[in-house]
Amino acid sequence: MFESLSDKLERAFKVLKGQGKITEINVAETLKEVRKALLDADVNYKIAKQFTDSVKEKALGRNVLTAVSPSQMMVKLVHDELTELMGSKESELNLQINPTVILMAGLQGSGKTTHSAKLACYLKNKKGRKPLLVAADVYRPAAIDQLETLGKQIDVPVFSQREEKDPVKIARQAVRHAKENAFNVVIVDTAGRLAVDEEMMDEIGRIKAEVNPQETLFVVDAMTGQDAVNTAKAFYDKLHYQGVILTKLDGDTRGGAALTIRSVVSVPVKFVGVGEKMEALDVFYPSRMADRILGMGDIVSLVERAQEQYDEEEARKLQKKIRNNEFNFDDFYAQIQQIKKMGSMKDLMGMIPGMGKALKEVDIKDDAFKPIEAMIQSMTPYERANPQVLDASRRNRIAMGSGTSLAEVNKMIKQLEETKKMMRAVSKPGVMQAMRNMKRARR
Repeated sequence: MFESLSDKLERAFKVLKGQGKITEINVAETLKEVRKALLDADVNYKIAKQFTDSVKEKALGRNVLTAVSPSQMMVKLVHDELTELMGSKESELNLQINPTVILMAGLQGSGKTTHSAKLACYLKNKKGRKPLLVAADVYRPAAIDQLETLGKQIDVPVFSQREEKDPVKIARQAVRHAKENAFNVVIVDTAGRLAVDEEMMDEIGRIKAEVNPQETLFVVDAMTGQDAVNTAKAFYDKLHYQGVILTKLDGDTRGGAALTIRSVVSVPVKFVGVGEKMEALDVFYPSRMADRILGMGDIVSLVERAQEQYDEEEARKLQKKIRNNEFNFDDFYAQIQQIKKMGSMKDLMGMIPGMGKALKEVDIKDDAFKPIEAMIQSMTPYERANPQVLDASRRNRIAMGSGTSLAEVNKMIKQLEETKKMMRAVSKPGVMQAMRNMKRARR
C-alpha cells in the first residue's frame, strides 16, 4: 500500500539532502513536490494545500539540531502532520453497553458482509467477546448464505429469518435474541445502498432508530479513491456514524481515502482490511500508518502479530527441544503454520524498516511456503523427527514425492540447521523472559 506516495515523498525530501539549513526557498521547493505527491495519491487539493501550508509554517525559522539534517527534520514534520491528518491516535469501539449493537453500512460491493465477519472474528479472538452476526440484507441473492458460511469459518452464530423481508424487524428480533442468549455484541449486516437512493437510505435510518446502535460503522472500499471520501460524507449526513472501516487498503497504492476521510467527516478510521483472511482486519493506528508511508516500517504491529501467535506452554516445550538439539521438521512445520497465521508475507515484510522499498518490485506470494510444506509432508514420521537420517537416497525420494528437486531438498535441510542456530540464540532465558513480560504488559 502507498507505494507510489512513499516513492514521491522520498524524492521530495531529496531536495533538502546536503542542505545546511532549512530556508524558505528549499522548503517551498520540497513542499511543492510533497503537495504533488499528495494530489497524485488522490488527496483533495484543499486538504493537500492546508497540509503543506501547516508543514511550511512549522518548518520555517526552526533551528535544526546539529545532530539532525534539514531533510530528517522535514521527514519528522511531515510524519507528525500525516499522523494528525489521519486522526492522531487510534479510536476504540464503544463496547461498554451489553449487548453492544454495531450497525454496518456502506455501498453495494464495499465488503460489508465480509467485514462484518472479520469484525466478529476480531472481537471474539482479541477482545474475548461473544458476538452474534445478523443477516439483515434481504435484497442481495445469497447474502444470508454468504454470512452463514463466514460465520461457520470463525465459529460465530448467525441470526437470520429467511421468510422475513423487513430488515427493521429482523434487526429488532436479533437484539432480543442476543439478550436472551447472553451474546454481548450484535453485528448487523445491512444491504448495500447508494447515497442517492432515498428509499434505501431511509430504511437504514429506520434500522438505526429501531436498534439504537452504540457503533454505526461505514464500510468503504479504499480503491475508489476520492469517491470514497465523497460517499463517506453523503452517508455521514444521513447516519452520523461513529467510525469507518477501509477495505482493500492492501490493494491501493495511492491511499488518498485513508489520508483524508478523517478530515472530511471528522470521524475516525477505526479499522482497515488488509487481506482476504478472516484475521486480516487491523486497528487503524495513524502514527504507524505514517511510519509506513514514509518507509519507516511498522515494527510494533509486526511484534504484536507475532505475540498473538505466541503460546507460552508451547514456547517452553520448544525451548527445551532447542536446548537439547532436538528441533526437527515437525517443529519446523509448526513454526511455518504460525507465521502463515500472521498475514500475507509481503505485508509482514513491509513492516520491517527499509524492506518495503526493497520489495517494491518483488512478488512475494502467500503460497511461498508450499514447496517446503510439500517436502516435509513427503517425509516419513521417523524422518521428520530425526533429520540426521536423511541420506542421499531418502532425499531423492522426498524430492520425487514433493515435485521438487534434490537441490531444493538440500536447501531446506540447510535452512533447518540455520533455524536451529537462530532459535538457540533467541531462546536464551533473558530473551524468553522479555517476550513473556511483553505479552503480560499487553494484557
